[in-house]
Amino acid sequence: MPLYLFRCTGCARESEVLLPLGETGDRPCPDCGKPAEHRFARIAVKYNGWGFTATDSLVSDSRGKDFRKLRETAEKISDE
Repeated sequence: MPLYLFRCTGCARESEVLLPLGETGDRPCPDCGKPAEHRFARIAVKYNGWGFTATDSLVSDSRGKDFRKLRETAEKISDE
């Protein structure tokens, strides 16, 4: 279950609430009871297995990525 961030419209208190996915409707503030609105917060993402870290290392260009070469290399790997 994701952790959602809410900010109260009355007292401006921010609170984190563990809720089922998609349950982002306004909630009462735990302090004053006024509506607390859902806010978008930063998240941490970690890719395991075949992801950005694995594919970025396939291209040797340090200034930018040659995405055509990256795609070709990724296709070769997926065929193995």
